[in-house]
Amino acid sequence: MTTQLSWKQTFQSYLDKRLLWVFMMGCSSGFPWVLIGSNMSGWLTDAGLTRSAIGYFGSVFAVYAINFLWAPLVDRIKLPFLGNALGQRRSWILVCQAVVLVCTLQIAGLDPASNLMMTSMFALAIATASATQDIAIDAFRIDSFRKAESHKMPQASAMAVIGWWTGYSLPGYLAFINADSIGWNGVYYGMAGIVALLMVFTLFVGEPNTDREELQQDAEDRHHKVVKYRVIAWLSVTLIEPFWDFFKRNGVKTALTLLLFVFLFKIGEAFLGRMSITFYKEVGFSNEQIGHYSKLIGWGATVFFTLVGSAFNVKFGIVKGLMIGGIAMASSNLMFAWMASVGPDENIFLATILVDNFTSAFATVAFVSFLTVLTGQAFSATQYALLASLGNFGRTTLASFSGELADYLNSWPTFFILTAVMVIPSLIMLWILRNHFKKILER
Repeated sequence: MTTQLSWKQTFQSYLDKRLLWVFMMGCSSGFPWVLIGSNMSGWLTDAGLTRSAIGYFGSVFAVYAINFLWAPLVDRIKLPFLGNALGQRRSWILVCQAVVLVCTLQIAGLDPASNLMMTSMFALAIATASATQDIAIDAFRIDSFRKAESHKMPQASAMAVIGWWTGYSLPGYLAFINADSIGWNGVYYGMAGIVALLMVFTLFVGEPNTDREELQQDAEDRHHKVVKYRVIAWLSVTLIEPFWDFFKRNGVKTALTLLLFVFLFKIGEAFLGRMSITFYKEVGFSNEQIGHYSKLIGWGATVFFTLVGSAFNVKFGIVKGLMIGGIAMASSNLMFAWMASVGPDENIFLATILVDNFTSAFATVAFVSFLTVLTGQAFSATQYALLASLGNFGRTTLASFSGELADYLNSWPTFFILTAVMVIPSLIMLWILRNHFKKILER
């Protein structure tokens, strides 16, 4: 059973330098999304591309939905030189950041309107490197806090979310307020400088100490007793054991139910997020207004509400946080429908941003904490990647059709109401299985 902390203990638990490391890694995780997400949507919209084209461009994010396929390699392969110097997690993160840096510089020298295919290829490379980096960053966070410190998981999840939104929103704010004056090409050269700064951060954080290698070696020894050759035992441990361990610990029926819930929970938010920048522009807001409200104020609101949400999850439990966050997340989408009906009213824009960031932050902290609890220590990168990729499937792959859906409906209010409805199935599942989920978390 988990012990409920007092409010004083809850707030004191944030004074842990490991949470700062998780925050810094979260910044690195969120930044690529602004490169090939909102910044690119703004650039393509200014270039005159259609909603459908912008939506399909976002299909490069599909790699986030399949990164669990190569997650075992991030868990098991030690990179030459860097692996010994930086550790398993940071070495992979640094190499991925280097790829993002090179590709950002390449995009900065292109005109997407006339070189859409080439821009897409570099964006795909950034997405692949970022998705691989996320495997290592999520494992870094999980490895930093042992299962005995379960009360730390909401705080660690909160700092990861705050870091993600800091890496996403603040550079996005700088991009949009400067896009009209220096152009999008100049913006991307500036973004390359931010990537270099994030690489410096990676060099200064501390690699977590775990028993991962010993646990993996024990698994490999068990497999070696069954198969004759050591190389086959290594492959079976790398490719099979992480998934087998997940289903064995949770049971097949429970494991499949968990995977379905993870898939359904954030689909509505995914469809809304993909079209939000295009919607802001079509409804009549300027790049500077989008940067000010959506990025800067949105970031501040996210930081505040993420801390509130994490404290709630520490005090009252993750399942309650999931339920409240999910209901609020569905309801907040209706604010966008209201704004679509009224037009470019800055007061409504501000209210929508505040409500949306409150619900998103609250739900995300609970969601990330929930996924973290479900992972094992030996294969944290692979198991978390499996769960996160299912959550990302709607956010990355299905959301590529969001532009097509918006064109088909030809009504922004109807589109946003539909995104609210998309959340309902997961909430019904959560309510039915709430006691079962509580037992998993307490176990």
